[in-house]
Order: sequence, then C-alpha cells, then structure tokens
Amino acid sequence: MTLRKHFAGFAVTALAAAIPAVAMADVSIYGRAHVSVDFLDDGADYSETNLSSNSSRLGFKGDHEINPNLTAFFQIEQQIDFGTDNGSSFNTRDTFVGLKGNFGSARMGRFDSPFKAARGPANLFGDQVGDMRNLTRVGNARFDERYDNTLEYTTPDMNGFFAKLGYSVQESTVNGEDTDDSVISGSLNYAGDALEAALAYEAADEDTGRGERDGIRAAAAYKITDGFKLVGFYQTVDYTNPAATQAVQDALTSDTYGLGGELKVGSATALKAMWLTRDSDADNFDSDMLAVGIEHKLDKAVRVYANYAMVENDENVALTPWSQARTANPAGALGEDATGFSVGLRYDF
Repeated sequence: MTLRKHFAGFAVTALAAAIPAVAMADVSIYGRAHVSVDFLDDGADYSETNLSSNSSRLGFKGDHEINPNLTAFFQIEQQIDFGTDNGSSFNTRDTFVGLKGNFGSARMGRFDSPFKAARGPANLFGDQVGDMRNLTRVGNARFDERYDNTLEYTTPDMNGFFAKLGYSVQESTVNGEDTDDSVISGSLNYAGDALEAALAYEAADEDTGRGERDGIRAAAAYKITDGFKLVGFYQTVDYTNPAATQAVQDALTSDTYGLGGELKVGSATALKAMWLTRDSDADNFDSDMLAVGIEHKLDKAVRVYANYAMVENDENVALTPWSQARTANPAGALGEDATGFSVGLRYDF
C-alpha cells in the first residue's frame, strides 16, 4: 500500500511538472542584465563613484497561430534593478497582447509610444551615460513615455515603409477630480539597407497635472560605408499649462537637435560619438551634450563599453548626462557642467 502511495505521489508530481512544460512550449524567456560603474561629477559639490543598473529586464513573450492569416501574440516585461533594494526593483515595461496578420498588427497594454520609438535610428547611447533622453525628456513637457491603457496599430511593411498610430487614456486624479489625460502618438518609419528613418508626432491633452504638450521628432541613420554610420536627430516640443508660470512654459518649450556617428574599427569593436543641443524659449536655459564611447562585443550576447559624456548648462538649468534609464541618477547643479565616465557590461539573453 505504501509503495502504491509513493508511486501515485510520484506520478502526480511528474504530471504537474509536465503540464507547465507543455503550456510554455510557445513561450520564450528573454532579458537583459546591464550594469555599469560610473564616476559622476555635477560640477559643484557631488563627485562620486556609483554602481548603476541600466534598464535591466526580464520578459516572457510568445505567439499562437489561430489560422494562416491570424496570429495572437503577447509580451510581459519587467524592469529589474541590480544592486538596489528600494522597494521598486520590479517595474512594468512593455507589456501587451495583440493580433497580427496581413492587415498589420494591433496591440493593447502598456508600452513605448510611437514617438518614443522614433528616436531609435539615432540612439547611439541608449540606457547609458550620454543617452539623448537627458536632453529630450525634460520636466513636465517630457515625451519618450511608456503609456498605460494604450491601443496601437502598425501597418504592414510596404517596401520598407510602415506607420504606427497609438492612442492612450491615462485615468488619474488631479486635485481630487477624475481626469482623462488622452495622448495620441503616431510615426512614419522607413527601414532599408542603408537608410533607417522615422518621423513622429505626439500630443497630450491639458486635462492633467502635467499640462498640454505636443511634439515633433525626426531621427535618421545612414550607412555611408559598411563600417561608418552617420545619425541625425531633431525634436521640437511646445508646452502650455495655465497652472504654470509663463517662465516655466518657456523653459519647457524647446528645440533639441544634433549629429552623431559610429565607426567600426574591427569586426566586434566600434567608436561612437554624439553631440546634441537643447535650445529653450527661456533665457539662460539652454544645454549642450557631448558623448563619446567605445563598445566591444565579446560575442552576440555580451558586450562591454566605456563612455564619457558632458553637459554644459546655462545658469538657470541643471541637466546631466546620466539621469535617464539608470538607477545612479544624482541631481545636477544649476549653471554647472556635469560630466560622467562609465564602464559597463551588458548581457542579453
């Protein structure tokens, strides 16, 4: 009797282990561990060495063919912060469910807006010291958002061209009253052998604590040779908020633009450089950023890099080259030049 109980228990355990394996057959587990050691100097009182987790993540994704013309897909992705325990080490990143077929694709959930994704062609230092978002994503006029409650449609590929249109409703409460902060975002994109480009527009309603804002963004990358790529970027943002002073509205209304390049010096090594300037409508509120770096791929999954970046600030602004997408993000100092040197390791799996 005891033997049969043991056998029955073993059978149940084996079946329980097998069922998840069957259910997970079409699901992929992926992620990124991205950590760097940084020396950050705000030009005033702060000058320290930090360990930073840079948009590290863990995700699950999969799809299911309903018929030859229709496929369901999903993704669940969480940010994981290495080296910290601040109560928010897990944060939802791009998480959605959708359908795709000859018509293109439609998805709903929480994910990057088309406007945010449009910086991709020119994004040489993404999630690193020198990330362009340090100048493009400023204050309440910021874009580059991952919105909740979003619906998005992507057209089929048409000889390299495709378009995205997204709409999101951010249900929230401001001063005790329910609000619907609706955002519409769209982009026209091209991906070819030598040229990759995107043109995007985004607008947010004023029924929010952040105010009304709209922006236009253009980004492009062109391979002049197999070993050299030139990139360009432009963004204009207009900010209106009756609850803010005119000085604040002028400070957050701006044009940001710049150029960069990537040069391969070997099959696995590249030199990168990017210059950006942010021109604000307010007096003495402009900033310039210069980033240079070297990256070496140890193999397809693992890379190491070293970057140096500097932001020169006018007297009324305190931007830094390290504040975005990183856990090490001390504040800057008004009117001071902020510099950062970073050595990083990124492992994609």
